[in-house]
Amino acid sequence: MKIAIGSDHAGFHLKETLRDWLTSNGYEVTDSGTYSDGRSDYPVYGEAVADHVANGRVDFGVLVCGSGQGICMAANKVHGVRAGVIRTVEDAQMTRAHNDANVACFGERVTEPDVAIAALKEFLEAPFEGGRHADRVALMSKIEKGERLY
Repeated sequence: MKIAIGSDHAGFHLKETLRDWLTSNGYEVTDSGTYSDGRSDYPVYGEAVADHVANGRVDFGVLVCGSGQGICMAANKVHGVRAGVIRTVEDAQMTRAHNDANVACFGERVTEPDVAIAALKEFLEAPFEGGRHADRVALMSKIEKGERLY
């Protein structure tokens, strides 16, 4: 499985931990930066990873910033990306099962590394349930295309 990973400076250390875990568990990892904890801007890395996902170069994306929120918002601006903030294993399971998320976003300041690793493992292994959830994902795609739902 191919994974793109990225972070800003505030997520750099957790990104490194997650990248190392992915690599040691046999995943093919594309590291889109940042490559130090020097100041950087999360939208750059959110877009870079999201682009890899949206264009099919990888199966999933992983992003990290201080809270997970900003980098998630940036990733969700890319057509075809469904990014979710993951703070628990339950978050990971639900974003995959119900939302068919393809990018997991973590916050280094709010999620301990062992929890992030367990949640990432769940995210990568949890299947999308489809059914009524597929209808909702399709509705999100309509919004993304500029169609009104109301």
